[in-house]
Amino acid sequence: MYNFPVTKTTNPKARPQDESKLAFGKVFTDHMFIMNYTEGKGWHDARIEPYRKLELDPSAMVFHYGQEMFEGLKAYKGKDGKTRLFRPEMNAKRTNDTNKRLCIPELPVELFVEACKAVVKVDEDWIPTAPGTSLYIRPFIIATDEFLGVAPSSTYLFIIILSPSGAYYASGLAPVGIWIEDDYVRAVKGGMGFAKTGGNYAASLAAQVKAHDEGYSQVLWLDGVERKYIEEVGAMNIFFKIDGKIVTPMLNGSILPGITRNSVIEVCKSWGYEVEERRISVEELLDAQKSGKLEECFGTGTAAVISPVGKLRYKDDVMLINNNTIGEVSQKLYDTITGIQWGECEDKFNWTITL
Repeated sequence: MYNFPVTKTTNPKARPQDESKLAFGKVFTDHMFIMNYTEGKGWHDARIEPYRKLELDPSAMVFHYGQEMFEGLKAYKGKDGKTRLFRPEMNAKRTNDTNKRLCIPELPVELFVEACKAVVKVDEDWIPTAPGTSLYIRPFIIATDEFLGVAPSSTYLFIIILSPSGAYYASGLAPVGIWIEDDYVRAVKGGMGFAKTGGNYAASLAAQVKAHDEGYSQVLWLDGVERKYIEEVGAMNIFFKIDGKIVTPMLNGSILPGITRNSVIEVCKSWGYEVEERRISVEELLDAQKSGKLEECFGTGTAAVISPVGKLRYKDDVMLINNNTIGEVSQKLYDTITGIQWGECEDKFNWTITL
């Protein structure tokens, strides 16, 4: 059992007055969790203190060599007044998978989970309750050695900040348009595509700008070798309902192993759907759309949960899906997973932790 010392703020912030107008990731709570790592000593001095700016040396290695990682999960306040976290141990395990790839010291899974619970408990009254809102939890680790040399750092900070947030997409559950990128490449097998690290997202920005300029919300990436197999969207994993089956790209080392992705697969299987994790080519999608077999498309992720896709564009081909409306499975998945998260549906999978 962990017992983190807490220093309460003497200057509390004003709370958002209209939860229906909350943006995503714009407002931050009064406190944060912070812990140091020193080589030879390990992780130490875990504490909760007032949210503040960090002071780092300009030579801190995170600025120069990108040795950092982050995670994302949420806390929800149900109608029963209870606060719930959704599968935080999965975030903890994925943290360590990322850490191994980036030569960052691993964190005990229990420590990660207890740290999230503790800082949420301190700022529990910040959790919004309006429909579609939640308290976004952002754990991250940065390298802090004051050294201009390419090597793993010997010191780190592990920090958790909290942000009361609304929907990730302003359109909510309205279907989004997705641009299938055929020029830029995000990741390849053997690289860092499976890791939750900022470099993957920086690599996506140029294509993201191009997609936005063309009127599309997100980029859907193809594999970096043959440039023909579907991988993932910039902020989500991707699913298709093709001729009655639920199909999603298999994890191959260049795709983020999404926690919502895993949850969707388990829920769909429990409903009796055949779920296929495999390679999916753009040509297969085009053929399925032309034959009427491409019935639904949706993205999955912590931020959006389920994001229906109404239109896919690949070069000069525009695939309209389900008449640009949310599909039956997409809606049912959203209702079920958010229902579990909010405590309004039975948690048959034992995914939630109640504070």
